[in-house]
Amino acid sequence: MTTVGRRAALTPRHLTRTSERLSFVYLERCTVHRDANAITAEDADGTTHIPSATIGTLLLGPGTRITHQAMSVLGETGAAVAWVGENGVRYYAGGRALTRSSALAEAQALKWANPRTRLAVARAMYRLRFPDEDPAGLTRQELLGREGRRVKDCYREHAARTGIPWRGRKYTPGDFTSGDPVNQAVTAAAQCMYGIAHAVVASLGCSPALGFVHSGHELSFVLDIADLYKTEIGIPLAFDIAGEDEQDIGARTRRALRDRINATSLLDRCVDDIKNLLMPDATDTDAHPADELDRVTLQSDRGRQVASGHNYADADDEEAMPW
Repeated sequence: MTTVGRRAALTPRHLTRTSERLSFVYLERCTVHRDANAITAEDADGTTHIPSATIGTLLLGPGTRITHQAMSVLGETGAAVAWVGENGVRYYAGGRALTRSSALAEAQALKWANPRTRLAVARAMYRLRFPDEDPAGLTRQELLGREGRRVKDCYREHAARTGIPWRGRKYTPGDFTSGDPVNQAVTAAAQCMYGIAHAVVASLGCSPALGFVHSGHELSFVLDIADLYKTEIGIPLAFDIAGEDEQDIGARTRRALRDRINATSLLDRCVDDIKNLLMPDATDTDAHPADELDRVTLQSDRGRQVASGHNYADADDEEAMPW
C-alpha cells in the first residue's frame, strides 16, 4: 500500500499560481484530513473535499482539528495556514513557497540592503496607495506624515458616507470586543489582509521580515503589502459592514472581504505589485522569475553562476566531475 510519505513531491508545474487561487477558505468545528492531494473537512453534515493547490490561506476557526497528513499536503502546495479565533484573526503558520526560484528574494534583499533603493521602494508603495500624489523627493518622515493624514481623511470620509460616528482608531491587542463595532470591523479586515498578504509573500519566496516601510518585525514586508490596499478595500468595507448591523461583526467582515477580494482579483494584483516593486525593470518574460524551474546553481567570481552537483577542485575546470 502506498503511503503518503512515498508519494512524489509536487513540482512547480503541478501547482496553481498564487493569483489563480482562492483568497482564503475558513473552516470551523470540523476535522481536516487528507485524501490524496486534497484536504477534507468532516463535520456532522458530511465530508467536503477541497483541492489543496487551489487554497491561498486556510483559516482554522474554533473547534477544528487538523491531521499531520493534511498539514503535509498544505505545506507541499504552498498554502498558508492560520489558526483563528471567533473575535478576530491571528496568523501563526505558513507553507513553503510555490516558486523554486530565488530571484524575487534576492531582488528584495538587494533593494532592502541599500538605503537609497529601500527609500525608493517605500516611495513606490506610497504611489501605489495614493496615485494622485507624487512622493518623489520626500523623506521618510514626510512619507509617514502624508500617509497618516491620508488614512485619517479616509476614516472621516467613510464615516460621513455611512453616517457612522467615528471617534478614532482604537484597538486593544487581545481584546477584540473592547472597540466599537466599526473598530471591530476595521480590525477584522486588517487581520484578514495580513494573513492573505503573508500567504502571497511566502508563496513568491520573498522574506516576510525585510520591509521597506515597516521594520524590526518578522512580518514587516507583510504589513507593507497589506497596507497597499487598506484605504481602497479594507477601511471602506469595514464601514459598510458596521453600518449594516452591529451583530457578528468579525464573521461578516471576513465573508464580505473574501467576496470583495475574489471580485476584484486582488491576489492577481498583489502578485503583480510585489514583482513590480522588487523587479521594476524586468521584461514581461522576466517578471515571472523561473516559476517552473527547480534548479540550483553555485556562485562563482564576477557574478557568474555555475552548475551545482560538480566538484570544482580545479578552479579553472567548470566541467569537473559530478559529485
